[in-house]
Amino acid sequence: MKETRDDANLIGMLKALNPALTTYTDAVRLAASRLVIRNGKVDRERSETEQRALHGLAWVGAVAEAIRQSAQWGIRLSKEGRLHRAGSLLIRIGVGEYLNQLTTALPMSQNELFRPDELGLEEEAAELRREPAACYFLREGNTPANRSALIASIRSGDHIDDSLGDETLDMIRDQFRRFANERILPDAHSWHLKDTLIPDETVAEMAELGTFGVCIPEEYGGLGLGKLAMCVVTEELSRAWIAAGSLGTRSEIAGELIANGGTEDQKSKWLPLIASGEVLPTAVFTEPNVGSDLGSVRTRAASSADGTWRVNGAKTWITHAARSDLMTLLARSNDAEGYAGLSMFLAPKTRGTDADPFPTPGMKGGEIPVLGYRGMKEYDIAFDDFTVPSDGLLGGEEGQGFKQLMKTFEGARIQTAARAVGVARRAFELSYTYAIDRSQFGRPIIEFPRISDKLAVMLAETIMVRELTYFAAREKDKGLRCDIEAGMAKLLAARVAFANADLGLQIHGGNGYAQEYEISRVFCDARILNIFEGAAEIQAQVIGRGLLRSN
Repeated sequence: MKETRDDANLIGMLKALNPALTTYTDAVRLAASRLVIRNGKVDRERSETEQRALHGLAWVGAVAEAIRQSAQWGIRLSKEGRLHRAGSLLIRIGVGEYLNQLTTALPMSQNELFRPDELGLEEEAAELRREPAACYFLREGNTPANRSALIASIRSGDHIDDSLGDETLDMIRDQFRRFANERILPDAHSWHLKDTLIPDETVAEMAELGTFGVCIPEEYGGLGLGKLAMCVVTEELSRAWIAAGSLGTRSEIAGELIANGGTEDQKSKWLPLIASGEVLPTAVFTEPNVGSDLGSVRTRAASSADGTWRVNGAKTWITHAARSDLMTLLARSNDAEGYAGLSMFLAPKTRGTDADPFPTPGMKGGEIPVLGYRGMKEYDIAFDDFTVPSDGLLGGEEGQGFKQLMKTFEGARIQTAARAVGVARRAFELSYTYAIDRSQFGRPIIEFPRISDKLAVMLAETIMVRELTYFAAREKDKGLRCDIEAGMAKLLAARVAFANADLGLQIHGGNGYAQEYEISRVFCDARILNIFEGAAEIQAQVIGRGLLRSN
């Protein structure tokens, strides 16, 4: 497609924007550091009392990075001759909106707005707004005309380019999108309403596609493709139903734990079984009154004379616990305080049934009914002298559990961001279709500006957080530390997913509140994304501290 003069101007402005954006984010970082840095280090007490400043920095960093990555996406598409009109409009809308948020009021939640004046940065924000490239997007970006034009372009058959410029990844997307559309979407809402597990035959089909071995090395039976491929798979499955996209999360965590920290025997034994889907793992970390504070874990594992381990304690919010075959179990194996006493165990169990969910001796559990995120079910589990085999200590070394788990956080948060992208995309699809089909006052409601406005920004934000998520995945695939990037992707993508679901329900009106409409499920599913894999507040704390350490 031939580049227009308007698109050439757009690309020029995208390239020119980054220096001014960096100047502003550096100013926010410096202002925050003055409040929380003491003696060259992040002061724990100050980082709590000045939490709004620290979290504001995290949100500024995430939104700024989303702008950068969306700019890179637009520049790449333009270079490849694939920047369609819809894509050009979307970039203008998204970048313009996010620049406005950065320099006026940035939502951290529904009733918490972070403003530049909180750090005394009114002039720095004004300088960014005066910079020619920023001024261009603020003036010609998220305008009523552009929002209307974007939706009109989509209605005329234009599309947002999903290509990653990699034949293998594009083939994976096509394969999983087709599977999601044909094998999950038609039944997902019924499964949700019945509150039933994803059928075994569907799980088997997912296994045949390689869902559970995307990142497991080829020598252990996996695909060995990396985190970007994992994002594509997760995004497409989650678009159909978050439970399908999340089914691979436990395999992802277990696979990474074992690949990074396991002995060769543990890798050879478990990784091929996980990759094939023959073994379905579950992550057993959280305890009652212990969420993100893993240093307070109290479940104990005591060694026995025969070399086995006996586990006693209580765990909660364990996803897919009954139908799983292997637990990655975090427990305290010695008297050391805090993280030093924690060890990770590979604990086999017998797969349960509806009638007897936990038949394995030494453990029992009960289901936790939930609003959404169904299909795998959530459980409380109590361990009473539960036996872990002698070869079950991950890596064969005690006291390494927290360190081993920390190495999986980046991948888990990137995958959660990809789940959020899929949910956000589905909320847009449902709302767009409904707005076309639903007529009021003699015309489709999509023709009313307040409806098309919502849809345009929903789509723009979805693509922007998608690109942020892909960026984090690429950094991980390079072997680089990306805890900040992964956290940013998870933080912002979760916000967008719930905003899209909420707006989508609003577009559906009263029908959206009826359980028979799919948007009601998407709304419930989207809400969990701001909580698990690190609640938004915890996530912002981690990102903010990380940004200050990297200064």
